[in-house]
Amino acid sequence: MNTINKNIKRLFDLVLCFVLIPVFIIPIILIVLIATIDTNMWGIFTQKRVGKNARLFNIYKVRTLKNEPHRLGHLDKSATKFGKWLRKYKLDELPQLFNVLKGDMSFVGPRPDVEGFADELEGEDRIILNIRPGVTGPATIKYRDEEEILALQDDPEKYNRTIIWKDKVEINKKYIENWSFYLDLKFIIKSIFNE
Repeated sequence: MNTINKNIKRLFDLVLCFVLIPVFIIPIILIVLIATIDTNMWGIFTQKRVGKNARLFNIYKVRTLKNEPHRLGHLDKSATKFGKWLRKYKLDELPQLFNVLKGDMSFVGPRPDVEGFADELEGEDRIILNIRPGVTGPATIKYRDEEEILALQDDPEKYNRTIIWKDKVEINKKYIENWSFYLDLKFIIKSIFNE
């Protein structure tokens, strides 16, 4: 993706942020307050994720899990009822509008992972680090039921690293190599309508 395309992508992100944040600010505040009561912890969850150029940033999400140890593939069991509802409709991701506004993320791109994944990519796979990670994207859409898939595995961590992660890398490389404004619009529409 060349510099002009990156600038177009960033301009689109900013315009969409200025449209969506005024619309969603009150719902976000209400959801965060309910999540605070529901989980008995502050309703905004932050976590270090790997971003563009392998730089770490704090991702914002609505807190959905109870205050207990969590294991990959069993997150749904740790979620509160309200949290499960938020996760089902991806409403826990709404605070990421501010990640996009700040420039940590884009609306479309590779989903940002915790350390130990994207930051360890080598060779041509590191193209994924050339752009901002996304709120949604082709790999996110394909693996929208990732928690359910992992819950069925005997070793969710191993399955995630050896099967899902490798597939996501290939999907995201193809997305970057074939980027277009139309493609981003397509993925946003698919995410909204859960296609």
